[in-house]
Amino acid sequence: MQTVDVVVVGAGPTGENVAGRAVAGGLTALVVEAELVGGECSYWACMPSKALLRPVHALRAARRVAGTREAVTGELDVAAVLARRDSFVSQMDDSGQVAWLDGAGIGLLRGHGRLVGERRVDVTGPDGTVVEVEARVAVVLATGTTAAVPDVPGLRDARPWTSREATSSSRVPGRLVVLGAGVVGLEMAQAWRGLGSEVVVLDRGERLLPRQERFAGELVEQQLLEDGVDVRHGAAVARVERDGDGGPVTVHLEDGSTVTGDELLVAAGRRPATGDLGLEVVGLEPGASVPVDDSLRVTGVDWLYAAGDVDGRALLTHQGKYQARVCGDAVVARSRGEEPAYLAEADEAMVPQVMFTDPEVASVGLTGAQAAERGLRVRTVEHDLGAVAGASLHADGYRGRACMVVDEDRGVVVGATFVGQDVADLLHSATVAVVGEVPLRRLRHAVPSYPTMSEVWLRLLEDYGL
Repeated sequence: MQTVDVVVVGAGPTGENVAGRAVAGGLTALVVEAELVGGECSYWACMPSKALLRPVHALRAARRVAGTREAVTGELDVAAVLARRDSFVSQMDDSGQVAWLDGAGIGLLRGHGRLVGERRVDVTGPDGTVVEVEARVAVVLATGTTAAVPDVPGLRDARPWTSREATSSSRVPGRLVVLGAGVVGLEMAQAWRGLGSEVVVLDRGERLLPRQERFAGELVEQQLLEDGVDVRHGAAVARVERDGDGGPVTVHLEDGSTVTGDELLVAAGRRPATGDLGLEVVGLEPGASVPVDDSLRVTGVDWLYAAGDVDGRALLTHQGKYQARVCGDAVVARSRGEEPAYLAEADEAMVPQVMFTDPEVASVGLTGAQAAERGLRVRTVEHDLGAVAGASLHADGYRGRACMVVDEDRGVVVGATFVGQDVADLLHSATVAVVGEVPLRRLRHAVPSYPTMSEVWLRLLEDYGL
């Protein structure tokens, strides 16, 4: 048996940060990891997906400016793009991440961790050896999520891609069918289309990005269609079949039509990686999200915490790292007989997120519709980003839109959305405004630099009437 103060199951960005926070607070910590230290984001999600998208977007950006478009005489070097992607995932070698753990004074135990009792975790190593670990203070679950594969006849037998295969493939499929039109589906559709695939996106809904402001889905779809991506709405899948071993995949839709591709990417959301964590030991349901309070402590279990995607609150890497800071500090505080100094308030209505398609979709807080559903008296103001000097300099014929959602009773911004090329860096100013509940009468004195795209803030305030 090994004994430490804090045992963290899962060594992704969330788990690493929980452990780091605990050690910084004077506790000892051990992380348990069955795969690569660094987790999903580092090797199969955030980093490789953006590495695939960046060359596609950079080439397009050059072609949108007179003078540089004439200098672009070739196409993407696909082999170089894939090699650059591989460099960002360190060739699937986690030794650099392991060195960081070691330097931070965090222990590592490789294997599958499972709760077996109060503050006790069994870790089954790659060779089948079981090590029992006991936490003097707390156990933290940070195992994240895995790709959800719908229960469609023939789908699993067809060996579809999930996000992991889509971000790590060493070859460009001639034809790619994408089942699902969320962030993963649309980002990967655009990436592989830019690298040469023929792409069909099957969207079960009637419009893209229904949880965003309506113009977001409209502008993204317009660009996808111009890229040559075939977007089909109301596409309900009846069954799937693959021809032989590695042959074409045919998707049969409920309307009787079919779509055939060389690969099928299932981008139908994520599910908590809790199926074999031993949750039944503490009376929780295996396979479900782990319920927590705002300090990330598991409901009804004073020694158990859950942070990141595994708790289902906000499935984003940066929110997981935010939760990790809250969680780690809460564990340290309670080990001293104190209560946490702050809680995870941002998970409720202040979550920033970026979809790295072209155009990018960057949003924080509530949409106008969401705010109204919460009973707020709101006003939504929109402005054409292409009419802002900084954007028109950024790209010829710049196409984009921005909006802010104002709580009329308090006079503060409760949501903002920006859609357009390279708008992601506009988002943090909006996040500060939303989180800080900055009154509009003060925002008018936050003078944007000219000529930058940030000038859209001035235009939004003017359109509001200030």
